[in-house]
Amino acid sequence: MRNATIRQLQIFSVAASHLSFARAAEKLHLTHAAISLQIKQLEEVSGTLLFERIGKRVFLTEAGDTLLAHARQILQSLKEADEALLNLKGLRGGRLAVAVASTAEYFAPGLLAEFRKTQPDVRIRLSIDNRDTVSRLLIGNEVDLAIMGRPPAGLDATAVAFAPHPLVIVAATGHPMSQAGSISLEDLAGETLIVRETGSGTRSAMEEFFLEHAIKPRIGMEMGSNEAIKQAVIAGLGISFISQHTLGLELSAGRLCILKVEGTPVIRQWHLVRHKSKHLTPAFAAFWDFILEFAPAYLKKLG
Repeated sequence: MRNATIRQLQIFSVAASHLSFARAAEKLHLTHAAISLQIKQLEEVSGTLLFERIGKRVFLTEAGDTLLAHARQILQSLKEADEALLNLKGLRGGRLAVAVASTAEYFAPGLLAEFRKTQPDVRIRLSIDNRDTVSRLLIGNEVDLAIMGRPPAGLDATAVAFAPHPLVIVAATGHPMSQAGSISLEDLAGETLIVRETGSGTRSAMEEFFLEHAIKPRIGMEMGSNEAIKQAVIAGLGISFISQHTLGLELSAGRLCILKVEGTPVIRQWHLVRHKSKHLTPAFAAFWDFILEFAPAYLKKLG
């Protein structure tokens, strides 16, 4: 392994995390052929297969799984060395990798912009994906911290709730229920629900809500983004259970309305999450403290 390069380990780590050479090529802005070549060279250096293909799916071999743990440690150590050297040089900057659950994409960029006003030299890499992927990035130590709903169960985490997260049921403004003063859950039995994909935090919250009330919703469509869901609801294809923090433009423009359904809004919490053993660089600590202090009032303005 002494002849392995850092670049090979970086490419291997991304490919192993996603179990997809195509996804690794997309993430690293490389061609599929370049990814395959680097992995092949790493396998030659290690003297063993790191991936195996079964049908159309790619899996890590036992050797690949072993190497992945070491590769992540090496890459993290290099990152921490870089931060330490920057501090020794007296630089005020630093690097942060932040993962954000897709529903938080409506306010996270604004928070980052406000943070950059106080720390303009800090470089931030932002990843936006559903809850399952954000959890995997945290567990795999591929990001420093995450903004999400509930912390992943498989992580020894430090998680701090910093703001309420209201979830509501919405319909197009012209929907027959839009003017109703009070709506029971039974009244929704005949309505078609447009929902997020499995693995989304919003989907999990919706399923828990209906399960608690012994209601089986009629799911008509499943979509991978809040934007697609909102457009489908506006088009009259159904109603949806969605984060209120995603609705600012549509509510102000009068294209969507929040239905007054019993038991809603469902209040969850936004959390700031990091691995318990994560080393806090000055940039990391500054960002963590900033979110906890600034974000509650920022989100309150969003409604």
